Amino acid sequence: MPVLLRLDVRLAVARLPADARLPEWAGLDEAGFVSVTRTADELSVVCAESRVPGDVVAERGWGAFSVRGPLDFALTGVLASIARPLAEAGIPVFVISTHDTDHVLVRSADMDRAALRLREAGHVVEG
Repeated sequence: MPVLLRLDVRLAVARLPADARLPEWAGLDEAGFVSVTRTADELSVVCAESRVPGDVVAERGWGAFSVRGPLDFALTGVLASIARPLAEAGIPVFVISTHDTDHVLVRSADMDRAALRLREAGHVVEG
């Protein structure tokens, strides 16, 4: 089972138009959790909730668990082993994968319950 690190951050998932410039408020050049994805339909920015201006469309109030990595690209079932117990507990997830690892976001209000369910499923949760 992968080891999960509970991050000490409150995140927001912001949605901008697909043709928007990368926002300075996201803190792309600073330390901390930031993820940006552009598709034909949107520019999605995940960053510290405190950085997102009030007039930006965003889902606020997310916490995160990061899988201790780096993970080998050949591994299978890592996300399933995390998502399954959370789904069974009725805890929604928002997942971000990077080159080295996976990050599983859950609502801040669900973080303690999520950590408990993950431990019950055999995961080590640190932090």
